[in-house]
Amino acid sequence: MRLFTGIAIPPVVTSQLEQAVALLRPTAALRWTPAANLHITTKFIGAWPDERLQELQQALGAVPVPGNLEITISRFGYYPNPHTPRIIFAGVRAPALEQLHRGIEDALEPLGCAREHRPYSPHLTLAKIGREDIRGLRERVASLRECEFGVFTAAAFHLYQSNTGPEGSVYTRLASWPLAKKEALSC
Repeated sequence: MRLFTGIAIPPVVTSQLEQAVALLRPTAALRWTPAANLHITTKFIGAWPDERLQELQQALGAVPVPGNLEITISRFGYYPNPHTPRIIFAGVRAPALEQLHRGIEDALEPLGCAREHRPYSPHLTLAKIGREDIRGLRERVASLRECEFGVFTAAAFHLYQSNTGPEGSVYTRLASWPLAKKEALSC
């Protein structure tokens, strides 16, 4: 199975992103990400044996949690850079997200899951860019004045399975873990 961990995007933010993408879509014939697939990846795990899923879930359950995360989604950008882009993305600002990412990396490395060597750069992939002409896309992005898509509080991170089908990837949530420890209630 092919796995990753991530943060789900709430419908109110997804709706704002869908409106922006509706303005961009006619400008370039790209492989646009379906709204249902929008997420913030915290760790790409890749191929993982089915028989080791429980071991992986136990390790993720032990990740030190930073508390609920306030996340701001705003602006557009291109990876790896604006000159030779492979994707167009919406930016993510959440200072404590780096702590969660490191915690997941630390928990999964002993299981044989390699650390990412590139700096962690959270984002929402809106579309993949191949050899398409994106001049119109660049012009439309530059003309947009409002590129704020919302602020939300993430209360959990999730383990997702990615299955590729004829219509593209389908992500299935396999497990979830709270980002804040529950306070014990006294009677």
